[in-house]
Amino acid sequence: MAQHNELGKKGEQLAVDFLLKHSYAIVERNYRFEKAEVDIIAQKDDILAIVEVKTRSTVDFGDPQDFVKPKQIKNLVKAVDEYVTVNDLDVEVRFDIVAIVKEGKGFNIEHLENAFYHF
Repeated sequence: MAQHNELGKKGEQLAVDFLLKHSYAIVERNYRFEKAEVDIIAQKDDILAIVEVKTRSTVDFGDPQDFVKPKQIKNLVKAVDEYVTVNDLDVEVRFDIVAIVKEGKGFNIEHLENAFYHF
């Protein structure tokens, strides 16, 4: 497996662990619909948090959250609309990013709530 794929998988697991530690329930991982993949669907109280995980080995080329592009957001929104409809959910939906940067032997994890709005 390519090194960036391994880093991505490690980042997703770190994000899951982080969310669990902060009282989120993990509802789904890697939910796919059409061209979109939602990394993590988590719930806390009556909020369904749609979490995009961005992991980088360095910030030399920008912060991880800067790599979420408008087309990806559009696809995520479509996937989440489908997920909420199919599962007949009555919840508030929020789009979050968990940005992870490798620092030495550890990782810096930043949870950005309401990172973007659907449009």
